[in-house]
Amino acid sequence: MSLVLRDIRHRYGAREVLRGVSLEVAAGEIVCLLGPSGDGKTTLLRLVAGLERLQQGEISLGGRVLAGPGVEVPPEGRNVGFVFQDYALFPHLTVEDNVAFGLRRVPRGDRAWRVAEALARVGLEAYANAWPHQLSGGQQQRVALARALAPRPDVLLLDEAFASLDARLREQVRDDTLHVLQQAGIPALIVTHDAEEAMFMADRIALMREGRIVQLGTPEELYLNPATPFVATFLGEVNRLPARIRGGEARTVIGAAPGRGLPEGSAAELLLRPEGLRVLPEGAPGATPAEVEACRLLGATTLVHMAVEDGEGGVLHLHARLPPGAALVRGQRVGVVLDPARAFAFPAGEAEG
Repeated sequence: MSLVLRDIRHRYGAREVLRGVSLEVAAGEIVCLLGPSGDGKTTLLRLVAGLERLQQGEISLGGRVLAGPGVEVPPEGRNVGFVFQDYALFPHLTVEDNVAFGLRRVPRGDRAWRVAEALARVGLEAYANAWPHQLSGGQQQRVALARALAPRPDVLLLDEAFASLDARLREQVRDDTLHVLQQAGIPALIVTHDAEEAMFMADRIALMREGRIVQLGTPEELYLNPATPFVATFLGEVNRLPARIRGGEARTVIGAAPGRGLPEGSAAELLLRPEGLRVLPEGAPGATPAEVEACRLLGATTLVHMAVEDGEGGVLHLHARLPPGAALVRGQRVGVVLDPARAFAFPAGEAEG
């Protein structure tokens, strides 16, 4: 059973928030809608759930049209699970009763084991009689997930479901949720503006900007082959290097990378991932001289700030991410080279924030 969105358009007054979004989420697939705040991601979820009336396009689930010309199935008839950003738990109900809330149409004799099954899936069997205020933020999020899964929905929607958690707890809850979604085997559509979260959770990412999907693909495709400068910068930090296209390559002061079809002789800008900047001993063959400005251990990586002469009397400030333990000091002279697989050429002046 797959979720299919065709040419979805939606506006609030004069403002068009969705501009022809088409997307298919296969059974068992997790797709993340990623992008800046205000770009229509939550509106898209609400249209799928039936919380907003579809203005143009078509939404179908398992071949059944939920919304389209002349069709608007009410929310209760769609069998869609929704986990909201604020979890929307009822403070006057126990965990068990919160999970059972969506099972009012299930025969009474089946409700208890459905609730138990859902709580077991998220590891909260022991908290069935607890109240929401007695739970941590991560536990509340898992109750909301259990409540959404208890009716056995045909698709699950999550809207910034981890945003209110602190960084360390967020990692654990995301990991737990990923396993639950994979076991559920239904299409899942997740809204986030956190690129790292999308790359961790998603089988595919739909990166949105101004109401449109600008690139759709696996996390690896978006990170390693961005279609635009916006995609490259949204998925992670980049160094910006002026370049010139010569012999099909984008040539810079620290090396060359594929020119990606740009016109011969044209001015370009090379966007280089920090992990694509290699630091070598001073004087290493083929390396460009650089001076270390700072070196900071960030846990899993070491971030090195360096300065390189740009060949025109100025200085380029570059960042490199190295394995932990790199021992460099301010003022140290080193050599740098770039990894072409982590560098992306675009026309000069096209680079976007």
